[in-house]
Amino acid sequence: MSAKAIESGGGDATDPFRPESPSDEEDEPSQSSNQASDGSPGKPPQGPPQGPDGSGSDPRDPPKDGGSNFSRKADLALEPNPSDHPRASTIFLSKSQTAVRQKKKSNHLNHVSPGQLTKKYNSCSTIFLDDSIVRQPNLRTTLKRMTLAIYYHIKNRDADRSLDIFDERLHPLTREKIPEEYFEHDPEHEFIYRFVHTLFSAALLTADCAVVTLVYLERLLTYAEIDICPTNWKRIVLGAILLASRLWDDDAVRDVEYSQILKDVTVEDMNEMERHVLELLHFNINVPFSVYAKYYFDLRSLAHDNNLNVLFTPLTKQRARNYEAISRLCDDEYKDVCRAAMRRSFSADHFIGIRRSNAILS
Repeated sequence: MSAKAIESGGGDATDPFRPESPSDEEDEPSQSSNQASDGSPGKPPQGPPQGPDGSGSDPRDPPKDGGSNFSRKADLALEPNPSDHPRASTIFLSKSQTAVRQKKKSNHLNHVSPGQLTKKYNSCSTIFLDDSIVRQPNLRTTLKRMTLAIYYHIKNRDADRSLDIFDERLHPLTREKIPEEYFEHDPEHEFIYRFVHTLFSAALLTADCAVVTLVYLERLLTYAEIDICPTNWKRIVLGAILLASRLWDDDAVRDVEYSQILKDVTVEDMNEMERHVLELLHFNINVPFSVYAKYYFDLRSLAHDNNLNVLFTPLTKQRARNYEAISRLCDDEYKDVCRAAMRRSFSADHFIGIRRSNAILS
């Protein structure tokens, strides 16, 4: 696990745990029209087959209107969960792309200038990199990206489905009375960032814990079939942080210590919320590294699409040596796993191992 490097936030002095301020009927055919001229019954009129209710279609047939909606819902149900499968696209990135396209279209129609270009490009002599890598992400940068993903979850939510355990109106995080108007407006990105940054700074949590928090959050929304909205976003985020810090961090923070950070929240309330989160996740708390890496790089794509300010500095020799050491450590860990797999005994029926092929030089 990476060493804890907590940066001091120079944000606002405002307490992040307090709120901011009928159709026409057809004429029936006459009886004489169905009879021949001699008074004998004639042949029935030709037309579409009649259903049991007398309408022009059989109600047992699939509906013509809305059929595409049914097929779309069926396709969504068959899609793999992005928090479990590394090849499935993350939910927050798909929700943000709609807003990004709308913003770019609006700027193009209104002839808005993109402003001064601050992105630096590499050359043959200089390589610009940020100080965040997949094994050691930067805390402040990762929190900015993670809270932006939560912001798009709230802004582009499908509905307001929720559970009582996450409703802040039933389980407030502060003793101060919260006006009802507070729950009618979506929180801004900066307000979400201050709330999360305060928790991470006080509990000394690392940046990789923020990525896992987002994985648990999307898994919770998918499994429980709920939406993150102004009435529940704080408690859902808090529950995901509690679970991620306990299972991912080496020095887990106890609920008693969180109650000292959130002075108006009892330990019993945190324990109950954490238990509900585990049950809603069906106790699926495993996060493969492939899923973790996917969320990390999708957060980087999110920051690039939204022009989040990231400090790029030239790659120095010392930084290159540090990155090389980290890469060598990862390579050694992979070799250890390969040796352990090769030492296993396996049969022809259950062949599990690593197959190596000779390189062909042409």
